[in-house]
Amino acid sequence: MERIGYISSWLKEKDYQLAFIHSKENVFYLTNFYTEPHERLMGVFVFQDEEPFFVCPQMEANQAKTAGWTYDIIGYEDHENPWELISATLKKRNLQFEKIAVEKETISLLRVEMLRTVANGADFVSVEDKLNELRVVKDEKEISILREAAKLADYGVEVGANALKSGISEIEVVAKIEYELKKKGIQGMSFSTMVLFGEKSGQPHGNPGSRTLDTGDFVLFDLGVIIDGYCSDITRTLVYQQVNQQQKEIYETVLQAELAALQMSKPGVRIGDLDLKARGIIENAGFGEFFPHRLGHGLGISAHEYPSMSHNNNELLKEGMVYTIEPGIYVPEIGGVRIEDDVLVTSDGAETLTLYPKQLTVIS
Repeated sequence: MERIGYISSWLKEKDYQLAFIHSKENVFYLTNFYTEPHERLMGVFVFQDEEPFFVCPQMEANQAKTAGWTYDIIGYEDHENPWELISATLKKRNLQFEKIAVEKETISLLRVEMLRTVANGADFVSVEDKLNELRVVKDEKEISILREAAKLADYGVEVGANALKSGISEIEVVAKIEYELKKKGIQGMSFSTMVLFGEKSGQPHGNPGSRTLDTGDFVLFDLGVIIDGYCSDITRTLVYQQVNQQQKEIYETVLQAELAALQMSKPGVRIGDLDLKARGIIENAGFGEFFPHRLGHGLGISAHEYPSMSHNNNELLKEGMVYTIEPGIYVPEIGGVRIEDDVLVTSDGAETLTLYPKQLTVIS
């Protein structure tokens, strides 16, 4: 439980008496127990010197122990009020609370009010920065899992490409991809699988539907899987049967932008400079107005996590960071191209974890 120790040390340093960490992603990071609690309360209570305890529904308490949690668990039945049990536990420890660190971005007002009640009116501070600092640099085990997740993302694109034929619908291709990945034993998809044809590929976050495949269509795949609690995220864009000059120009511009940002990826580089490099290539080619989003995002337990790979991010890349690079050009009524890879910062550069080919491919 080394990660719990980091939080306890941080509490001492800041003179905060308690951290309550409740999001399923951060609970998993601290306990190795991954679950979807839905509306039920789940969370880790971490102190400066006292042993932590974990609160979860009683029906999941044994799973938490099996996952490796060795401290106390407050398990509660659905008819019980977990806050009454928490209050009794805290009173036994006879602690005074002035400041409690919470995940301010995700905690509900109701839970803030309940925490304030059981902690006698303490003030709240944010624990997000510390958790981001810990999670942003991956250890060897995490990197190994992320490599496996990336391989399966590559396979998902391969399945999708092989499924393409005239008249097939976007949603049919989605079904084929997810079926084959489930057969490989994935925990789930990182997010809703995206398969977009033709003009719909010009929607950065479009929704697959009944649109059927026709000659000359762009085909955009954006997908990822969850393996052992960690996510992958890949985007590839293909063309069906025949390609025109405008499509070639758009594709090659995005590819150049992506490769340039990959080349810059190494420890000590300002994150925002990667975005500016890719964005400059797209702007110089005359497509600047058609690149409406940041270059990428952190990747790990969440498909989208810290850091944001945007042009105004002044933080520096560190060895062990994993993130996406995904420039795109989206032209209304014509379609779009996005090329996305999962990237690991190494001691002297970067390793691309997703390896599905990126050269312009026309599916015949």
